[in-house]
Parts: sequence; C-alpha cells; structure tokens
Amino acid sequence: MHPARAFPPHLSGSAFHVSERDFHELTPGQLRSARLDAPFHGVRSLGLRREDALARARMYAPRLRAGQYYSHVTAAQLYGIPLPLIAERSTIVHVSAATGTRVRTRGAVGHIVTDLMPHSFAELPVVSPEQTWCHLASVISREYLVAAGDFLVSGCRIGHGGRTPPLCTRDGLADAVRRHGSKRGAVALGWALPLLRERVDSPRESMLRVTMVLSGLPEPVVAHAVRVAGGRVLHPDLAYPEAKIAIEYEGDEHRSSKSRWRADLRRVALLEEAGWRVIRVTDDDLSDPTTFVRIVRAALASRLAQ
Repeated sequence: MHPARAFPPHLSGSAFHVSERDFHELTPGQLRSARLDAPFHGVRSLGLRREDALARARMYAPRLRAGQYYSHVTAAQLYGIPLPLIAERSTIVHVSAATGTRVRTRGAVGHIVTDLMPHSFAELPVVSPEQTWCHLASVISREYLVAAGDFLVSGCRIGHGGRTPPLCTRDGLADAVRRHGSKRGAVALGWALPLLRERVDSPRESMLRVTMVLSGLPEPVVAHAVRVAGGRVLHPDLAYPEAKIAIEYEGDEHRSSKSRWRADLRRVALLEEAGWRVIRVTDDDLSDPTTFVRIVRAALASRLAQ
C-alpha cells in the first residue's frame, strides 16, 4: 500500500472551494480524504475548528459572494459581543446581502438587509457593530440587549486602569437605531438604548444594573473611582457614592480561582476600611432579586439618613 500523499503545506489552517484547483492542487481522490473537513457544500478545510467563531467564518468564506456579509449572531460572535449561551454556542452561519437571493445551504441562514452597513473583522466582510446590535434585538432578551450594547460602548479593561477602544459609540448606536426604523426589534431597541452605559466590565453587571433600576432603586454609578489606603484607586462594579455603598457582582470565577478569591477579600477589606458598605451579589440574586433589592434599599435609607 502506498502511503497517503501529503497535502500541500499552504492548505493547513485554510478553507477552499473544491473548484479552486489552482489553489488546493489536490486530486479528486484527495478531496474525498477523511483528513479534510467538509463544513459546507463544495468547501473543504484543514485544521480549522467549527466550534470557533472566527474559524467557522473562514470555513464559509469560500462560498461568500460580492455584497454578502456575516451578520446577526455570527457577527456578534466575531465581535465578541456577549450572548445567551444558546446563541453563543450556535454554529449556524448568518449571511446578509442587500439584494439577490438569500443564502440557502446546510449550516447557514441567509438574510436580505436593504440598508447594509458594511464593516470588516479579521479581513472578513461583516456588518458593522452598530447594525449587529440592531439585528440582535429580535433574537435576544431586552436585558441581554443592554449587556450587548454596554459591551460595544465600553471597550475592555486592561492593565493600570486603561481600556481598549470601544467598538462603537452610543451616538453611533442611536443612529443605527434610527436607520433600523420600525423593523423587527424596534421596540426592544428603543427600550434598551437609554439604559446603555460605558465602562461596564461584564454582561452580569449590566443585567444587575437593569434589575436594580426596574426594581425601583436609584440608578447606581458604573465603575466609580474610590481611593483607598496606600493610594490605590478601586472601581466597584456599581456604587452609590453619596451613601458610600459599593455593589460587587461575584461570578463563579471569583470562587474557582484562588488568586481571584484572595484579591476579592482584600478589595472588600480596603473598601470597608475607607468607610464603604460592600454588598456582594451572585446569580441567585439576579434570578430572584427580592432580598437583594430590600437590602440595598434599607442600606440606602440608613446611610443617607446619617
């Protein structure tokens, strides 16, 4: 038996259409090899994982035509926008075009969007972050829509108190909402847009803030700067500065990481030393905020009466 012929090195980590013979340089027999993946009709790939959003988009790229852009959940996955778990894990590829026939192939969903806002990500054609947010309004909850919008206008925290540039601005989102008009999701967009805030670090923080406001509490301040002992400046997730109340969301990673857990204890101690009341919140409080809201309301009343 002859050993299997090696694939050309340039195919590793790539996706290509079977008709691109000058590129893949493979025989018909090699194109049928089990060593190649066939993620979409007419496409072969080597060394790409369908579970990864960017790899998945690159797998579909050989099928893209001029004027077609990744959109909806696929665009959100590429931008890293927080999504509910079922959407985050979806492997369906969403493709939009302004005209023509909707994409129809296994593993992909096509959309016609007459007012496309083109953008790019990792050299791939994608609708803009602003339009992606508008598209999400019809597939995720209003609360998650706020979390997605917060992410877009906040950037990500980096060392020494800095942040990466945001993917867009609130004004940009407002303009996209106006262009979206009365299409699907318009009501949710109108509800979510005024609730967006900058410098938010996680979707759970967004949902916590929305829960507090909808429960009748005053809106807390995001990432308020608190100077503590040693000249350090801490930024509680949410705060009522006039009452010196800090609200910290504690996700599962806070307890699963020993270093994170110890840092959290030190953080709470420093805030309390500076005269702040720290109220820690978990997912249970988001599922049923009754007790949490009562505690915050009582703490506000007590501290503001002093």
